[in-house]
Amino acid sequence: MAPKERKRKAPTKKENKSKEEIMSEKHHNQISFLDTEKIAEFKEITRWIRESWINRVVTFSTPVYKSLIKALWDTASVVQIDCTKAIQGRVNDLDEIVSPEILNAVLELQDNPNAPFSILIMCMGGCLLRMKCIGDIYSNQINKGDFPLHYMFLLHVLIHCISNRRAGYDMAGNDLVGLMVVLVLNKPFSISNYIFANMKVNMMRTGSRITGNKLWMYPRFLPMIMNVQHPNLPKADNDILKIEPMILQSLRIINSLAAKRYKESDPPRKLIGALGKPHYVAPADDKWSHDDSQSDDEGPELKRKMIEKFGTRDTGSSGSDSDNDDAGDGGDAGAVVVGASGAGASSAHTAGGTSAGDDEEDSESDENPPEPGYEVYYDERGVKRIRKIRQEDNPEYVPSDTKAERLKRKETTVKRKKKARKYLGTSSFAQ
Repeated sequence: MAPKERKRKAPTKKENKSKEEIMSEKHHNQISFLDTEKIAEFKEITRWIRESWINRVVTFSTPVYKSLIKALWDTASVVQIDCTKAIQGRVNDLDEIVSPEILNAVLELQDNPNAPFSILIMCMGGCLLRMKCIGDIYSNQINKGDFPLHYMFLLHVLIHCISNRRAGYDMAGNDLVGLMVVLVLNKPFSISNYIFANMKVNMMRTGSRITGNKLWMYPRFLPMIMNVQHPNLPKADNDILKIEPMILQSLRIINSLAAKRYKESDPPRKLIGALGKPHYVAPADDKWSHDDSQSDDEGPELKRKMIEKFGTRDTGSSGSDSDNDDAGDGGDAGAVVVGASGAGASSAHTAGGTSAGDDEEDSESDENPPEPGYEVYYDERGVKRIRKIRQEDNPEYVPSDTKAERLKRKETTVKRKKKARKYLGTSSFAQ
């Protein structure tokens, strides 16, 4: 009896989606919902958002026109204007320019142009422990359900309103989690550079598999810039792209998720940092708390989690001085680049602060080197990370993601798929 042929799984791609649905995403760059009368559970955090410097960027709404957004992204390219990188597109034969300075002015962010958009991983980890995060603080992504309710809501707003995320909205990359930490600790930060870096990531994409064009990223922010630079662009009512606001139901889901995933103390803990004190002063240097803070000592726990994640340091490759390093000085683990989702991002900021505008110059300097036994490398997305230095007897070492290695892995994957297709219709018992 001939073996029964296995049916191949149907593709998961939704063929019935329109081009508009493919190029845009209704949960990306949304308008936040801050009605405290309907969501009393979030009263404290919504009050903070309304009074904070991110209020306009998460609440401002303006009509969005599909043809204008499409024209800008289809013709967009990264250019150099007055020694500053910018994105330039053509809309109705007019140049539209997007740069960190323009984003800062139009979105009224009040950014310091010299402020960094990065945070050391030790500082981020220490703050996450203070916030009582129950997830893996050194993971590349953290589930928003791993936070207490108010922090979960803040991260939810950042994911949907400011990030470049277009799917998987329960998860936040460490760049976005770092942004939340900066807001909590009131550290200097350039959100305009963060948004601009995300836009540059969209420039690096090859486009949608179906349409071949760039995705319509940040559809709520770009019309605000167009209205300032060229207010008389043609606009038609039947060309409007609807931007979905957050709805009450999604916040009820968050409340339910918090109850299931996170067991809050009774009474609930007070909000920390700038979220709990109107005139909170950021901790000095790369610390995550003040010396007189009543929070727990997170240093030992940070050390333990780092060893679990990255392994023990190689004491034989360094002097004995490294054993006495303080866990809170921020020098243990290099940096997580907040807002640098793509290649060519700024390196971690030092205590004095460095400009995040020049990608090449920042990547050359490293005033916060990793601990002895560890090295800095850049992953396939251009994000700066650390790993243990290779030892001859260490088979678990993962080398840099070079072009040759990526090509080799691709060839191996193709061979494996071809082999699977070859034996798809045969029985494992057939000879």
